[in-house]
Amino acid sequence: MELTDDDVLEILKLFEQSKFDFLQLEQGERKITVSKGGYVPAGAGGARAASSSDAFSAAAAASPPAPVSTSVVTPAAKPSSIPEGLVAVTAPMVGRFYSAPAPPDPPYVEVGSKVAPGATVGLIEVMKVFTSIKAETAGVIERILVSNGEFVEFGQPLFLLRPERAA
Repeated sequence: MELTDDDVLEILKLFEQSKFDFLQLEQGERKITVSKGGYVPAGAGGARAASSSDAFSAAAAASPPAPVSTSVVTPAAKPSSIPEGLVAVTAPMVGRFYSAPAPPDPPYVEVGSKVAPGATVGLIEVMKVFTSIKAETAGVIERILVSNGEFVEFGQPLFLLRPERAA
């Protein structure tokens, strides 16, 4: 049985509510490592997979507030081609993507929107904790690659941006 994206989110939720400080789960090529408060037992962490894998990272608050960091290693996705002259705005963590601050609100950006460095272009939600997605480069949104409410992975391209030319 293969873990789905929803299974991974459920594992994170259960871990957050547990009294465990560290969890490492391997299933086939997928490896999930979760720790609270930065705790990593000796010999358990630090090994980043070779170039054939991506690493995910997510943070969430527990009760009482304690950060939960997650590292998931999975086989590399098919290489995506980014057209020349465009820059990808990628997901800073795994979670659910939202294009607006609330359902009735307009999206942060649309195709053709001009953005400045540090401008919020969307949100990612993990276990009811929302993290802003920031543009690193000034430019114009050329393409939106994900839908509102879609599950995204760490490093997944969300937007394609045409950078402004320096004067």
